[in-house]
Amino acid sequence: MSVTTTPPTGTALWRDGDPPGDRIFQAIGDLTLESGDHLPDVVLAYETWGALNPARDNAVLVEHALTGDSHVVGPSGPGHPTVGWWPDLVGPGALLDTDEYFVVAVNVLGGCQGSTGPGTSAADGRPWGSRFPRVTIRDQVAAEARLADALGIAQWHTVVGGSMGGMRTLEWVASFPDRVRTAVALASSGYATAEQIAWSQTQILAIRNDPWFAGGDYYDNPHGPEVGLGIARRIAHVTYRSELELHERFGRDEQDEVPGEDGRPRYAIESYLDHHGGKLAGRFDANSYIVLSEAMNSHDIGRGRGGLTAALAPFAGRLVLVPVDSDRLYPPRLSHEVAQAHLGAELATISSRVGHDGFLTEVDQVAMLLREAVSGVGPPDTVEAE
Repeated sequence: MSVTTTPPTGTALWRDGDPPGDRIFQAIGDLTLESGDHLPDVVLAYETWGALNPARDNAVLVEHALTGDSHVVGPSGPGHPTVGWWPDLVGPGALLDTDEYFVVAVNVLGGCQGSTGPGTSAADGRPWGSRFPRVTIRDQVAAEARLADALGIAQWHTVVGGSMGGMRTLEWVASFPDRVRTAVALASSGYATAEQIAWSQTQILAIRNDPWFAGGDYYDNPHGPEVGLGIARRIAHVTYRSELELHERFGRDEQDEVPGEDGRPRYAIESYLDHHGGKLAGRFDANSYIVLSEAMNSHDIGRGRGGLTAALAPFAGRLVLVPVDSDRLYPPRLSHEVAQAHLGAELATISSRVGHDGFLTEVDQVAMLLREAVSGVGPPDTVEAE
C-alpha cells in the first residue's frame, strides 16, 4: 500500500531534494475546518519551478486532479511515483515559461504525497487513519492560502486546474477574490452534481467494503484495501473516458489469451481497466482516495453565499471556463452555467473524443488556450451574465 512518510516535526521549511521539481515541505500551523474540527500541525508538500520576481506578481498556481500530486512535470523518482502529469507545459521556454513565471503546485490537503493526510502521523505517532477529519474543497484552499502567505505571495498571477483542480481554482475565486488575477478552470464545475456524488459513492463503498480496509486503520497490516481501491479506479476511469472513445479503441476485442476455467473470453477493455486499477493501487493511499472524493462531493462555491452569481460577484479578475466537449462526468453545461453566472466570464472548449481526460491528453489545445489566458489575450467567446 502507499503510505506517506511524515517529514520531521518542528521544522518550518525543509526539502527532500534540490529544486526545481523536488518537494518542499511547509508547516502552516493548525487549521480549524469547516466542520469545526481542529487539525493540528498541518504540513503541505509543494514543488516550484522558476523564481518569484521582486514585485512578487509572477506566481502561477497549478492545481492537480483527484489522483494527481504536486509533480506537474519531471521524471519519476523518490517522492514521485509517476512522471509529471502535465508534461512539457512548465519549464524554460514552455507554456508556463519558468524564465518568466514562478510556478507552484501543491499536494492537496488530505493527499498522500507529502501533505498532511490520513497516512501521515498524528501527534501520537500513529497514522491518522480513520481519525482523519472530513475536509472540504474550501478547507483545502484555505490551507493553500496559508502556503501562499508563507511564500510571500499576496496575489496569484494565474490559478489553473482541471477536474478537482478546477474545483479548487473556482474556490480560490470565491474565497479569495482579491488574491487571483486570472483563473482558468478546466473540465470542472461550480458544484458537485448528483451524478458525480453518485459515482463517488460507488467508489468509496468499493474501498470500504474491502476486507482489508479495517475501518481505515490498515497501515500496520500486511495488506491494505488495494482490491477495493482498484475497483474504485476502474469505476472512475470509465467516467473519465467517453463512450465513443472506448468503443473505437476497444470495441468487443478479446485478449489473445486462453479462456479461463469458465470458458469466458477476456475482453480488451477489461484488461485496460485492470491495468489502471492495479497501477493506482500501487501508488495511492485508499484513505486519501476517500477523503479527496468526499471533499469533491462537498464542492459548491455558492453554498452559504447566495448561489453561484453572488459567490462570483466580488471577483474582478479574469475568469476562463474550459469544458471538454465529450466530457460526460463534467458535461459542458456545467462550465456554461458558471460562465453565465459571472459578467465577462470567458469560455473556450477543448475538442476531444477522449472525454473528461481530454484536459490532460489534448496538450496542444490546452497549451494554446492557457497561453492566451496567461498572456492576457483572451479566448474568443465571452458570456454575458443572466
